[in-house]
Amino acid sequence: MKDYLKQEFKHAEWSKNADIYEVNLRQFTPDGTIKAFEQHLPRLKDMGVDILWLMPIQPIGLKNRKGGLGSNYSVQNYMTVNPEFGTLEDFKHLVKEIHKLGMYVIIDWVANHTSWDNVWVTEHPEWYKKNERGEIHDYIYDNGKELEYWTDVVGLDYKQPTLWDGMIEALTYWVKETDIDGYRCDVAGLVPTAFWERARLELDNIKPVFMLAEWSDPELHNKAFDMTYDWDLYDLMSDIVKGKKTALDIQKYIEQSQVRFPNDAYRMLFTSNHDKNAWEATDTELFGQSFKAFAVLAATLPGMPLIYGGQESVLDKRLAFFEKDIIDWKNFEYSDFYRELLQLKKNNPELWNGQYGGEINVLEQTNQSIFAFTRTKDKNQIIIVINFSDKCQRIEKNSNFEEIVLDPWSFEIINIK
Repeated sequence: MKDYLKQEFKHAEWSKNADIYEVNLRQFTPDGTIKAFEQHLPRLKDMGVDILWLMPIQPIGLKNRKGGLGSNYSVQNYMTVNPEFGTLEDFKHLVKEIHKLGMYVIIDWVANHTSWDNVWVTEHPEWYKKNERGEIHDYIYDNGKELEYWTDVVGLDYKQPTLWDGMIEALTYWVKETDIDGYRCDVAGLVPTAFWERARLELDNIKPVFMLAEWSDPELHNKAFDMTYDWDLYDLMSDIVKGKKTALDIQKYIEQSQVRFPNDAYRMLFTSNHDKNAWEATDTELFGQSFKAFAVLAATLPGMPLIYGGQESVLDKRLAFFEKDIIDWKNFEYSDFYRELLQLKKNNPELWNGQYGGEINVLEQTNQSIFAFTRTKDKNQIIIVINFSDKCQRIEKNSNFEEIVLDPWSFEIINIK
């Protein structure tokens, strides 16, 4: 039996109470470089960030490029740093500085497809999907509603065993050479789970890594990934703010999630990310005045909260995906809010990730604007009450708390030790 089929899965110890922060290097600073981003590290550490996830740092393909700068997810060479961002030495220095501050760093990895002019297209054409005429073609993705033609990339063929070897060699290179702590894996479900399981084993043999899948299939948690995306919660929050659903629907979401996913699975909970921001809505467009209420929900439900770089400064514009479009940092208006929220998570084991966190219990409510729940671990309990409406709400005294009056879109957090 292959080793990766009998491996035991274990989360890195340091991830048990961690949060995660996504970095869009291109848009983070006017220079858009690794060195320029490095200047933000003390600020992010002070805010309480644990894991930094960098969007792809490799060179971007020129052939069939979209826009002026292209998509970060059209990788031209897995083994080098995009010269627009800096050098390999710049990146190694960044990783060291991140580790000095007690933080961790994972990088985005695109294993499903490459740019048209990736070095592998010439060196290993047998690794690519081809049409009936034997020609490499645009990647075609079936999103369940329609076919999408990703014209700037070509698909890799995981029926070729030597591709597995080549991709794992590239994955292990960055951990060995630069000491990164893991990967966020783009469209992970389009790549065979068995590949990821083998890759995880080989990476863990170097050091304990953290693996995030941009997908939400429970089987990915078995032996390959620490964390998957929780698209369902994002969709539910979107429906609540649009009036299509109410706070009462959150309980159903929790129950379904508990049945579907293993107890030790980390789910990534978010109010935005680079896809949602670029293609759907900004925080201001979607949430408006309700933003903090939903951010609290995402930080206190079972799972790991994500902050997309810029949200701490009220990210009120859709960042262009293929062009330079710098984040307007303004005055970091939400930094203190996030600092308190992330500190709350770190200091209360009830809110830790996966099996390290506490049990969730939804408190009975008939008011469809209010969602109240407890997280309990050992003798520690925290109560979260959130008003998901634009009207003041009164919650009568009960066995859990005194009478609470909540302003529109506000919340109350009660810590019981």
